[in-house]
Amino acid sequence: MRIFVLMKICANCKINLGLDILRRRADGYHDLETVMLPVRGLYDELEIERTAEPGFRFENRGLAIDCPPEANLCLRACRLLHDRYGVDGARIVLDKRISFGAGLGGGSSDATAVVLALDQLFGLQLPEAELIDCAAALGSDTAFFVRNTPQLCTGRGERMEPIDLPLEGLWIVLVKPAVHISTREAYAGVQPRIPELPLRERLAAGIEHWQATVRNDFEPSLFAAHPELGAIKERLLAAGARYAAMSGSGSTLYGLFDDATAAAALRDTTPYIYRF
Repeated sequence: MRIFVLMKICANCKINLGLDILRRRADGYHDLETVMLPVRGLYDELEIERTAEPGFRFENRGLAIDCPPEANLCLRACRLLHDRYGVDGARIVLDKRISFGAGLGGGSSDATAVVLALDQLFGLQLPEAELIDCAAALGSDTAFFVRNTPQLCTGRGERMEPIDLPLEGLWIVLVKPAVHISTREAYAGVQPRIPELPLRERLAAGIEHWQATVRNDFEPSLFAAHPELGAIKERLLAAGARYAAMSGSGSTLYGLFDDATAAAALRDTTPYIYRF
């Protein structure tokens, strides 16, 4: 078995394709149904090194992290593996590029990257189910990044099933406006509901039907509070998007396009463009 000493990881973001908030749970979380898709071209960079000295050192570059050190998900991941498996002695450098309050899961991706890296650096060889359990203990989106492939996610996001979608060859345009949405704000306005058809069935009907049937339940209240979000979605559709929606609890909007040329209509919003 090869034991690594230093690892460099690209922790990519994700988008949500459909997001149904089904019900509020007794533990304060919500049951949901959503498909998460990796967007591999937009990522944070992490350098994780095993050290001889005990303890965990953390350095942040790029975008400033908007939380105190004790709440940082990367350090929480370190403490979790220390408490469960005795892992001790690591240095983490995070070059932060994915915006906060964007609905792209950047913090969750970073935390899971740390879990996966420490598993290898310390030779734990944890099975996938245990890695998912560790990641899920850190947040609702984190478990997805263990697999980092299209997944139908239920529960609070930690239960996953692989899903095949006809996305190959499509282009995704991401637009992140200057709006920060906290998880608290997003859930404060949501109205749980049970759709007539499960999300998998609506997606199976084909992309030509998605705009009418596949929705993000955070959109109504957040678009009312931040009209610029709805305006960006309409611009994506007007530019030729086959489907457009907000990702997660926002504020990033995205559109799925047949080709890259439609992005020219949105050049003033400095979009990020990626091909599936």
